[in-house]
Amino acid sequence: MTIYTNKTHDQLSVGMEAEIKRLCRAEDFFIFANSSGNHNPVHLPHEDHTGDGLEDEPKAPSMWVASLFSAVLGNFLPGPGSLYKQQTLRFLGRAEAGEELTIKVRITELRPDRIACFDTWVEGPDGRRIVEGEAEVIAPEKQVTFNDEDLPGLTIRRHVHFDRLLDLSEPLEAIPTAVVAPEEEQALSGALLAAEHTLIHPILIGDREKIADVAKKLGADLTGIELIDEPDHDRAAALAVHLVHEGRAKAVMKGHLHTDQLLRHVIKKDGGLRTARRLSHVFVMDVPGLDQLLMVTDAAINIAPSLEEKVDITQNAIDLARSLGIEEPKVGVLSAVETVNPKIPSTIDAAVLSKMAERGQIKGGIVDGPLAMDNAVDVEAARTKGIKSLVAGHADILVVPNMEAGNMLAKELTFVAHAEAAGVVMGALCPIILTSRADDDKARLASCAVAALFHEWRKKP
Repeated sequence: MTIYTNKTHDQLSVGMEAEIKRLCRAEDFFIFANSSGNHNPVHLPHEDHTGDGLEDEPKAPSMWVASLFSAVLGNFLPGPGSLYKQQTLRFLGRAEAGEELTIKVRITELRPDRIACFDTWVEGPDGRRIVEGEAEVIAPEKQVTFNDEDLPGLTIRRHVHFDRLLDLSEPLEAIPTAVVAPEEEQALSGALLAAEHTLIHPILIGDREKIADVAKKLGADLTGIELIDEPDHDRAAALAVHLVHEGRAKAVMKGHLHTDQLLRHVIKKDGGLRTARRLSHVFVMDVPGLDQLLMVTDAAINIAPSLEEKVDITQNAIDLARSLGIEEPKVGVLSAVETVNPKIPSTIDAAVLSKMAERGQIKGGIVDGPLAMDNAVDVEAARTKGIKSLVAGHADILVVPNMEAGNMLAKELTFVAHAEAAGVVMGALCPIILTSRADDDKARLASCAVAALFHEWRKKP
């Protein structure tokens, strides 16, 4: 909370000055674009402004820079209660994201009717002037004190963590991927988009005529892409598994068929893709406002996992997190409360998982639980509860008590918190890419990027 106290017109004198410093951030440009309606790409990050195929550093919108004068005049000199009368502007230079700006005002004249005149200017980090001008302000008549405690915050709906995953996977060789039943627009377009980004080399398995019709609707060219004609979804899933055993495919991607149909062949004892590890699903989520990726497991396969199954679920998620560049993932084992309660079995499981990690039975991550959702991801919530833990408030992975809790949590993050969600099944001989019809292009790409990064990580000794 910041408290602002103004200066009335009677307290002002010529020569008074005030200044603030403001870091120029890319997030400010998105906010300005939305509030002003100015969507000029020269001001937006991750855009090619010059047409050379490369991302260019965004320029700060000049009117956004000029608007910073109001922060000094409205908060400090004269301060709360001031009203603009007029402002002239001369733009002398440009600012970029990452630069610290200094915004200055100086009183040059005091006139009747509480009019205060100012010189106003903004300096870049090297002292050069970016914009200058003159302002006339109606100064406040009465003393006013204001605090900004009730000012709502803003969260920018950006998915920078998925952008990072795509950048990490870009240099990797495309992995041959058996795409089962891509007979619907989202299913086929997702596979083709991943191929365009060289994340996967798709082998399409399904009804040839349906796939061709969908490609025609999409305006997509399937030349050079292997297509195996198998209209029966059950046999198509079995064929995808067989391609993995032959070494022709290194990943499997779900198309327009039920997940159960695909996984039935994956988990077969004879000829399936099972390993000694229990299969589990991991949502990799890019949640706006969080400083890191957040993983939720298991929200799609294990309905009511036992303690033994939770060990594999936890280890699968740790392995995936490490493949994505998280050196020592922090795992929060969730329950309704953060203390062990014999009447709540999930708290006992969480405590045992934590101890197993301490004893090296779960490797590669820091595991702590039970933790409630709030103190797993929020430092203040953990501090309020008096929880001292390397995980509390910083969890990279959330292990849920059961599939119902995980599914609800993942969907709440997606549809309420506007997270993007990638989905991968772990514990098989190869990554299984699960996408949903509700997934947009970035989520589909991220799922393929996650699979590619895990495939590459697993090749390392």
